[in-house]
Amino acid sequence: MKLDLGAGAHVLDLDTAVKDGILGGAAASGFISTAGVDKLDLNIMIQDLQSMEVPSVFICPISLETMQDPVTLCTGQTYERSNILKWFSLAHYTCPTTMQELWDDTVTPNTTLQQLIYSWFSQKYLAMKKKSEDVQGRAIELLETLKKVKGQSRVRALKDLRHLVTSHSTAKKAVVDNGGAALLSSLLGPFTTHAVGSEAIGILVNLELDFTSKENLMQPAKVSLMVDTLNEGSIDTKMNCTRLIEMLIQGKDFESVNVSSLSLLVGLLRLVKDKRHPNGTLAGLGLLKSLCLNESVRNSVVGIGAVPQLMELVPSLNNECLELALCILELLSTISDGRLALKDCAKTIPNMVKLLMKVSERCTQLALSILWAICQVAPEECAAIAVEAGLAPKLLLVIQSDCNPALKQRSSELLKLCSLNYTAAIFISKCKLTRTIQ
Repeated sequence: MKLDLGAGAHVLDLDTAVKDGILGGAAASGFISTAGVDKLDLNIMIQDLQSMEVPSVFICPISLETMQDPVTLCTGQTYERSNILKWFSLAHYTCPTTMQELWDDTVTPNTTLQQLIYSWFSQKYLAMKKKSEDVQGRAIELLETLKKVKGQSRVRALKDLRHLVTSHSTAKKAVVDNGGAALLSSLLGPFTTHAVGSEAIGILVNLELDFTSKENLMQPAKVSLMVDTLNEGSIDTKMNCTRLIEMLIQGKDFESVNVSSLSLLVGLLRLVKDKRHPNGTLAGLGLLKSLCLNESVRNSVVGIGAVPQLMELVPSLNNECLELALCILELLSTISDGRLALKDCAKTIPNMVKLLMKVSERCTQLALSILWAICQVAPEECAAIAVEAGLAPKLLLVIQSDCNPALKQRSSELLKLCSLNYTAAIFISKCKLTRTIQ
């Protein structure tokens, strides 16, 4: 079988094309027979293998997509039939690649290339299917092994299974379909070793858990193990525990469940403050925000000193983490102890003033809400500090911006509150307004 690579290129047979690596380095694996697989649909194979790098000779120069019906022009260039016919329909009588005028507009089916494309995709598709089947079989085999072994053998089997589910979606499905979630859940309890717990949690966090599996994992003894593991594990283990707990509490009332223990909250704050691992900060803030949606948890969060610790972090956080931190602080500002903690923290007002009109409208809204809450607690004291920190000019910027009307209204109210302790002349001076703005 011969392969014409176009004008100026040499003609290769199929074996040479494979051996010399024309097909993207296929020489390493050799070319396998696709006999008996002629019922495979090329379009389906292309879709399933779209993430794979395709040999350049298979790509249509017009659409930059894999050709399924390649045709060759008189210039020797090959295109997908539908693409070149559309080119002609637009009154173009040149070769799109070389821009040569065509002395003959006949398109000749390039059956050799078409067969080569089909053979290449069949080979890759069958290899992918075989690997997928092997992965599923291996996952099921490991589940069976876990039922029989203990100690280090159990840890090794869990490590192998975790590697499979984090690398292959087919392994995840095989684990779920074969009762893996219940089996892994049964391994978690008051006498579970740290090694077993870490690996089991690392697998569970990668699975699609149904309602029954989540209910099973929400048992107090299992939650307690997750919390202990979060406090003692590596950064990856801490993040896995954090994400698994968040998966379990999503969309349910967890007030009566032991997921708001002081040990969990302290562990999350420790994770959030670990500047070496930004991903841990994001995961920790995400779960802390979810927990703070429950009013009874907010008092505990305030009680462990979260307000000054979070306020200390605010200036160094990226935008995504900053918004989460502000959401938490705003939730804490809805309870009396939270408002007092925010008022007593020396960095609250300066940090919140700096954020106004600086990051995003959402951050401005949250910062403004926090400022309003603490100014309501001690109007004279807080308003004076806020004005000295430059709040008034920031509020005027919000009022004159295209922010939503509710945000402008709150800014006007806060500006009025701040001005109560001053004469008009002194307040204008404090605001550092220009003569024009006066």
